Amino acid sequence: MTTAERREPREHPIRPDEDETLLPARETARALYAYVRPYRWPVALGLLCALLGAAGGLLQPLATKALVDRLASGDTIAGILIALTVLVVLGTVVEAFGAYALERTAESVVLAARRTLVGRLLRLRIAEWERMPPGDLMSRVTSDTTLLRAVSTQAVVSGVTGAVAFVAAVVVMAFLDVVLLGVTLGVVVLVGGAVALVMPRIARATERAQEAVGELSVALERALGAFRTVKASGAEEREGARVQAAARRAWRHGVTSAKWESVAGSADELAVQTAFLAVLGVGGARVAAGEIPVSTLVAFLLYLFYLIEPVSRLVDAVSQYQEGAAAMSRIAQVERLATEPTARQKDACPTRGPASVRFEDVSFRYGPGLPLVHRQVSFEVPATGMTAFVGPSGVGKSTVFALVERFHEATRGRVLVDGKDVRHWSLAELRSAIGYVEQDAPVLAGTLRENLVFAAPGATDDDIRDVLARTGLDTLVERLPHGLDTPVGHRGSKLSGGERQRVAIARALLRRPRLLLLDEATSQLDAVNERALRDVIAEVARETTVLVVAHRLSTVTGADRIVVMDAGRVRAVGTHEQLVSQDRLYAHLAATQFLAPAR
Repeated sequence: MTTAERREPREHPIRPDEDETLLPARETARALYAYVRPYRWPVALGLLCALLGAAGGLLQPLATKALVDRLASGDTIAGILIALTVLVVLGTVVEAFGAYALERTAESVVLAARRTLVGRLLRLRIAEWERMPPGDLMSRVTSDTTLLRAVSTQAVVSGVTGAVAFVAAVVVMAFLDVVLLGVTLGVVVLVGGAVALVMPRIARATERAQEAVGELSVALERALGAFRTVKASGAEEREGARVQAAARRAWRHGVTSAKWESVAGSADELAVQTAFLAVLGVGGARVAAGEIPVSTLVAFLLYLFYLIEPVSRLVDAVSQYQEGAAAMSRIAQVERLATEPTARQKDACPTRGPASVRFEDVSFRYGPGLPLVHRQVSFEVPATGMTAFVGPSGVGKSTVFALVERFHEATRGRVLVDGKDVRHWSLAELRSAIGYVEQDAPVLAGTLRENLVFAAPGATDDDIRDVLARTGLDTLVERLPHGLDTPVGHRGSKLSGGERQRVAIARALLRRPRLLLLDEATSQLDAVNERALRDVIAEVARETTVLVVAHRLSTVTGADRIVVMDAGRVRAVGTHEQLVSQDRLYAHLAATQFLAPAR
């Protein structure tokens, strides 16, 4: 199967209609609590500071009432002024400390969420990874987790503090005058009911905005991941338009979210201002009638303005919760993706010596409803020697390697390594025995040394020098300005295609594998380097098992056995000489490659 065919499902990210968009409220709260639970004591400290600050604010109108009464009676007010000053200063200091504790905790929650997601993403099963673009996954780690900052700490503290302060203020206001309290609550309930209708819109708009940010990341990753191709094709404007379209969608949904947040955010001021006018009118009439003193009306109005903060906190808490629920839904989608078992280094198999491989009636498809790639494939590869897989493009040659590595599992039949079903191996044990050179021969950003020891971090300098000489990379190292410590660029952009392939082969050899899988490993090499690496592979095949996928038959004529595949089946097995004379397809391929006359 070709690289393009294997990767095609990644063009289609998870859409909202394919998965549950918003989690139920209880499940959202449970998921958020799982992140907050390790930091519950710092959150409790922040909550305590916020409550103390709110208590200080709650006492200020009563102190003001006492001040007005003393002014009316001609008594001294110095003590009350000092008390008010102390309340203000202490409240400010305590709230500032609590705010710092919450911000620090919020950053810790985001860090924990990102560590969890990154660990899970790197353990995703290949089938799951193939159906979600990397750009969308990255946006869930970066953008979505950022939304957890506020909801994980500020929303909790704001909600509790706002509720406590609101109830306390209402109790005191009821003590001052029940009639005026009734007027106030009537206005607040009326406006609050309108705000409640807005909150679900905030959640939906936020989720769509986050999805659009994911689409923007996908579009950018598409263009930047094939940067040279974009430029060579003159496609900068078209790709720019694609990215800008995604940016516009993110902007549109972001504006919608901001609109509803603004409506909710201004509701508290509207409620208080409306209640102020109503209380001023009703309270003024009651003062004129002698039913309440002026000091009571002043204190009540101060409490009314005091309500702005707790009501605002409650509205903010609900808004932040709606945003967090949207982010939590997208994060939960990743957490529901299937992952491989955690690979532990101690599970790695110390056994040395070449490994055998056997396929027993293996059938495989990449997903439900997709056509079979393998149809009852059977063959056996003994330990040591080189086995080559040939056939037209798309017949499932590379899929053989994917099944051996357990990137995918057979739909039917068994894949055995050393006579043991790969499903019964631990992944760490299985993969530690395999050296794998992919068709694309990927090179990671970093230095040449980091790429070489990527699969064998314990390799010594002598091991590195030996593999450099065997793969012909020693001359490259001599030319590089910093030798092995020279950065190779993003995806190895500072290396040629042939150099990247040799780096990938050296990386696999440095691991000293029991089973070496080479998928078109020499396709970009010139004739001289290809011949040299053929000799290296032939030498390696004397002490390990080598499986090679090749379209250039010149690289496999010396193989101990060749497996010819066609239409997802094994058509024939034999040596080059046997197959040229006995199999028409192989003879045709050989003739096409000018290796032998067709017979």
